Amino acid sequence: MGFTTKNIYYFDAPGAQNTQDAARFAVERAQELGISKIVVASTSGATALAFQQALAGSGIELIVVTHVVGFSKPGEWEFSEEAADRLRATGAKIVTGTHVLSGLERAVSRSPKLGGGSRTEAIAEALRRTVAVGLKVAVECVLIAADQGVVRVDEEVVAAGGTASGADTVCVIRPSHTASFFDLQVREIVAMPRVR
Repeated sequence: MGFTTKNIYYFDAPGAQNTQDAARFAVERAQELGISKIVVASTSGATALAFQQALAGSGIELIVVTHVVGFSKPGEWEFSEEAADRLRATGAKIVTGTHVLSGLERAVSRSPKLGGGSRTEAIAEALRRTVAVGLKVAVECVLIAADQGVVRVDEEVVAAGGTASGADTVCVIRPSHTASFFDLQVREIVAMPRVR
């Protein structure tokens, strides 16, 4: 029986104040494991730029997953065009895809005629409440990235998500496509808030 000893970092509280450390921990773990891609959630571009800075000179590819157009306001993309240009200039890939752990299901659950929760939203809520909001976000971003073809399902990635803004959860994931959700494996928790 073999085992591996690795550092796990616990933040005292969730939130954007953990972003710089989360980025550093993500790069550290990717380098330890020889992982070539980091997937990070970013709404405005600020978190992605923090990760871009942490990745400078590492040779690790940055994949940024954003909210869909219309997430907050119809027809609007919340991501900064300036941030997008800066990220693309260094080779980062920006992926914008429908939230796979809500998407159409949220329209049904919010409908006054249909109402009620959905199985998809139950999975999302279970990830949020039992582990961390950022874990749900990281898992969802990896599913979106796999569905868009920017990560393979036979390679591990480091993924980061957060609670409301910034990054406070980092994990190692073996991806899957959304249609094969239960093939996805969260293989390591690198960092997370201890209190949620």
